[in-house]
Amino acid sequence: MFDKDTYVQRRALLKKRVGSGVLLFLGNDECGLNYADNTFRYRQDSSFLYYFGLSFAGLSAIIDIDEDKEIIFGDELSIDHIVWMGTQPTLKEKSGQVGVAHTLPSTALASFLQKAAQKGQTVHYLPPYRAEHQLKLMEWLGIAPAQQTGSVPFIRAIVDQRNHKSAEEIVEIEKACNITADMHLAAMKMVRPGIREWEVAAAIQAVALAAGGDLSFATIATVNGQTLHNHYHGNLVKSGDLFLIDAGAETAMGYAGDMSSTVPADKTFTTRQREIYHLQNAMHLASVDALRPGVPFVDVYDLSARVMVEGLKELGLMKGNAADAVREGAHALFYPHGLGHMMGLDVHDMENLGELWVGYNGEPKSTLFGRKSLRLARPLEAGFVLTIEPGIYFIPELIDLWKGQRKFADFINYDKVESYRDFGGIRNEEDYLITETGARRLGKKIPLTADEVEALR
Repeated sequence: MFDKDTYVQRRALLKKRVGSGVLLFLGNDECGLNYADNTFRYRQDSSFLYYFGLSFAGLSAIIDIDEDKEIIFGDELSIDHIVWMGTQPTLKEKSGQVGVAHTLPSTALASFLQKAAQKGQTVHYLPPYRAEHQLKLMEWLGIAPAQQTGSVPFIRAIVDQRNHKSAEEIVEIEKACNITADMHLAAMKMVRPGIREWEVAAAIQAVALAAGGDLSFATIATVNGQTLHNHYHGNLVKSGDLFLIDAGAETAMGYAGDMSSTVPADKTFTTRQREIYHLQNAMHLASVDALRPGVPFVDVYDLSARVMVEGLKELGLMKGNAADAVREGAHALFYPHGLGHMMGLDVHDMENLGELWVGYNGEPKSTLFGRKSLRLARPLEAGFVLTIEPGIYFIPELIDLWKGQRKFADFINYDKVESYRDFGGIRNEEDYLITETGARRLGKKIPLTADEVEALR
């Protein structure tokens, strides 16, 4: 946890920004994996962590702005709990650690909210992402799950606050990034023909656990890099394969790192692999060079896509004007996702609050294939932490669909693309802090260029 004053100051700023009403924070409960007592790894809600700092199951909190009162709701451990779980601080002691003086039993929360509503106070809540939260909101506030969209003033106030990382947060995020880099270095060194994907995935998690944390998301470690979120780890690595790794560490305080790397199964890239890898690097480096306050991130994405189109034209895979190809969406055959995302207490920071607010500041999103997957488009500001992860992929099913439709035939040379259909995918990713004058990479460097990768192998 940070110092108590950090949480006091965060809550004070939030109260000022929202202005009135009751702010409801639902902490996370334990969740059974396949029966109640065999639980998933516990993870507290990130907004609860940001404002109240307590990573214990079964807690909720309110901030009554009108009455200038903060209350944490929870229950003391019974002797049965202590026998199985060990000793914990009392609820009062936990609350005191984050500067909250008032506590009440969990059962008191429903009546508190009912009284607030009867007094005409607005009860602000966040969009729920867990079924138990949906049930609680339905029971306490009478809102059906389909209508539980959350309070926009509450959402926007949190997004504006959490999007700008403090100096102490940057220290913790950089810690996560350094662990993440170690995870990738360990994995990149061990990939070889004859190894199983699960061996690499296991080594990645071992580094995270040994550093006192855990994974910030489910690891991608695959020879099928053309599948963007591939969590299957059962393939045998063969000579000639490319191996894509997307993995991140989460510190004990909940802050995330997120990096990607792509290595050949063999000691060196083939000529074709090196050509595409070099082009992906060009996309990446151009994007990093463009990062600075005031630049709309969608413009950086467009830049990365134009760099890719120009490079694919040189290889005979695309043709025509690069700017036109990107504007119309032809590039998305090879680059069907965004350039990056915010990162902090969530690896996709505040994604549960909505990309419309986090990544777009309320502006509408595109519905165009590829472009609609941009998680971040808004102008950059000092204090933002984000990832840079352009990619190039050859997805056989997508190639077949677009080729059959003759889609973007003015920009795509499908005959040439056919010869790459078994290529796979390449993605490299780094994490950056937007500074007053530009951007700074967070965490130690992992190999990026083809020469750097081969030197490590």
